[in-house]
Amino acid sequence: MSSTPIFARIQSTRTASDIVRQIETLILEGVLRVGDRLPGERDLSVQFDVSRPILRSALKTLEAKGLLTTRHGGGTFVADVIGEVFSKPMMELISSHRKAAADYLEYRREIESIAADYAAQRATEDDRLLLRRIMTAMEEAYETDDFKREAELDVELHNAIGECAHNIILLHTLRSCYRLLADDVFYNRTVIYGFPGARAKLLAQHRAIFDAIMASDPAGARTAVRQHIDFIEQAQREAARSNAWQDVSRLRRNQRESDIK
Repeated sequence: MSSTPIFARIQSTRTASDIVRQIETLILEGVLRVGDRLPGERDLSVQFDVSRPILRSALKTLEAKGLLTTRHGGGTFVADVIGEVFSKPMMELISSHRKAAADYLEYRREIESIAADYAAQRATEDDRLLLRRIMTAMEEAYETDDFKREAELDVELHNAIGECAHNIILLHTLRSCYRLLADDVFYNRTVIYGFPGARAKLLAQHRAIFDAIMASDPAGARTAVRQHIDFIEQAQREAARSNAWQDVSRLRRNQRESDIK
């Protein structure tokens, strides 16, 4: 959690329902994300300027609604309000079928184009500051060959763009979409990173999306997203073809070696 308070003092009636509404809004707007830990009871009651019994009542209501959860060992956290888009058996089923991967990228191409378009129109100065920090961190990860951090920031940048679109439904739709991206359900990012020049191209594509949003260029942002997804599609196809070649070559070598013996 940020050290800067995000909870506002309750101005009027100071009831539990006032706290409930404020926290619900913070979750809905994406300020509070899945797994975020709320401040301790003492700090939270000071920030809201309410008594602890009122605060406890509000937290209990939010927990009953499935928006907050208390973990063993202490602490109140934002619950998994996104949930599973697909059940585990379904994820395993679709991840093994090529058409599902193609459909996923087709979906991302369209939905992310809209998000980038809106972000270019609606991003605030705070949004731009966040995007700039993520982009800078991504470039640093690239320069230091920190593949794991680079992959994490890839997802974080796309998430942030969804937030900058300032559309609640789009925000949560994209978050569920990127959960699959983070888990490498539809394609193995490591394989794409291993493709000659792929990391540099991906970085340039992310920079192009970023630059268009920062320039308030909706059309440019849409184009940059489409080029990014097109590249992923192409790299995925070529990686699959290369793997198929290797499989055939291995079988051929094994067969020839047995003949030679």
